[in-house]
Amino acid sequence: MENIWIKIAEYGQLSEESKLALAKIIKKKSYDRNDFFLTEGQIPQTVGFVSEGLLSQYYTAENGDIIIKKFFPENHFVASTAALLKKSPSEFSIKVLEPATILEYNFHEFKQLTEKYLDIAAFYIRYMEIHWIIEKEPLEISFRHDTAKKRYTDFLAQFPTLESRLKQHEIASYLGITPTQLSRIRAGS
Repeated sequence: MENIWIKIAEYGQLSEESKLALAKIIKKKSYDRNDFFLTEGQIPQTVGFVSEGLLSQYYTAENGDIIIKKFFPENHFVASTAALLKKSPSEFSIKVLEPATILEYNFHEFKQLTEKYLDIAAFYIRYMEIHWIIEKEPLEISFRHDTAKKRYTDFLAQFPTLESRLKQHEIASYLGITPTQLSRIRAGS
């Protein structure tokens, strides 16, 4: 549980009262490889914090290809955020790639805490600002304009420990290229 407090502290400090209130809604859950944290079409209720393990968020294209949108390694929050906010079915599945321990909390209970505790609200706002605006915009531009080699280099910089934990086709899917293209990029590096 200590890791979640360290992560939250990156966005702002919580009072002991706020920590106690938040701790009351957090539940620890274990997942096996190939389990699902969330399936496409499911209306999500929870947010998770990956204590151990690795997950991927993906959707299935009309032609059957798996398109990986995001990876969630240790010390990352995991959710289908848009679906949570809209209370609608998720357009993505979130699959466990390695056995995982996840600290989960009900999003709607969390939102109630943001109304009662200003420091929890400040954490939530800062988290959303960083991950949904500051980080997301450059990533969207990169995927439209950067070369595959540049996207691969950026992936390695952002996730230095993931390459050895992922299959080639998973990395290629995330980068929007074929496994063959990825092999060529690696060979030329």
